[in-house]
Amino acid sequence: YGLALGYQSCILPVIIIAVIIFLSLKTSGMYGVALAALGMLANLSTCLTIDVYGPISDNAGGIAEMVEFPSSVRDKTDALDAAGNTTAAIGKGFAIGSAALVSLALFGAFITRASASMAEDKSLATAGVNLLSPIVFGSLVFGAMVPYWFSALTMKSVGQAANAMVKEVARQWAEIPGLCDSAGLDFHERQEARANGQVLVKPDYQACIEIATKASLREMIAPGILVICTPIIVGSFLGVQAVAGLLAGSVASSVQLA
Repeated sequence: YGLALGYQSCILPVIIIAVIIFLSLKTSGMYGVALAALGMLANLSTCLTIDVYGPISDNAGGIAEMVEFPSSVRDKTDALDAAGNTTAAIGKGFAIGSAALVSLALFGAFITRASASMAEDKSLATAGVNLLSPIVFGSLVFGAMVPYWFSALTMKSVGQAANAMVKEVARQWAEIPGLCDSAGLDFHERQEARANGQVLVKPDYQACIEIATKASLREMIAPGILVICTPIIVGSFLGVQAVAGLLAGSVASSVQLA
């Protein structure tokens, strides 16, 4: 049911984006699409502010646990984090819509720039991109696959980082004496234990932070190379029309996937 609901959530946003693109192209051409993209990007500061509300609240809750605040503090940050998840979903809607319009505007810029070095009767700006061309249609299908490839790499990266984090936590529980007993105490039990002179053992937070930080940087190398090198390789070996099909397929597929 959850997967079906996720698929269903694409319907209304995609219809709205399609209508915006149609009206923009119909009235003012690519200039209209660029203006529509700028209109959505005008709300960028608000969208970013909404988007980071949840992570800030979540990090505040983590800090509250690390400094051993009462559990009531964590309850409040959890409520704020839940509200932040809702606002983040709204902000992502704006981001996806503006990204689709900007991608279309950049696609038009690519067509215009590529046509400058072609004969006028054969330029893409004049003749357009023929979907019935084998090279274009093949590149279109390949381009529609690239966002899934990119998503697979990023999801595997998250899974590998999470696995490394679990192993580190298991190592600390096994190797640090007294950590299990100290970690199981709530705020009031910790205060009572300290009042009785008991020394509480703390986990090695720095090791977990290093795993998350290094993994977030290292694991994005392959997806970054994929995005940068794919159009270069396709254009070098198959030509401009293949790149046009690749970009069109990628844009159409990534909007649904996002």
